[in-house]
Amino acid sequence: MSFPVLICDDSSLARKMVKRSLPDELSQAIFTAENGQQALDILEQHPISLLFLDLTMPFMDGVEVLKMIKQKSIEVFVIVISGDIQPQMQDRVLSLGALDFIEKPVDSARLHGTLQRFGLY
Repeated sequence: MSFPVLICDDSSLARKMVKRSLPDELSQAIFTAENGQQALDILEQHPISLLFLDLTMPFMDGVEVLKMIKQKSIEVFVIVISGDIQPQMQDRVLSLGALDFIEKPVDSARLHGTLQRFGLY
């Protein structure tokens, strides 16, 4: 199964790490964004199925992106990948519609497990 994926993180290294961690089946159509505003622009212009979203970014952070996705009724699965591992933040992003919260640096096994758990791989 292959579908469009968007990786949103202000760190190019983090974007590359997520991309390398993806199963081959999901690495066919990958878009990237450096901040939340770019991510929203891409989500509004392309039919993205899965968004990997950082929380701490310039211009628009990940929480704002989640709020806008909900407000604009954009249909996309979201997995948050962040270094902000406070339980309150994890609860907040899950309440805003994220499927899961993965701690940085991304662990391939954990990422694959999340994708399998939600039937995305």
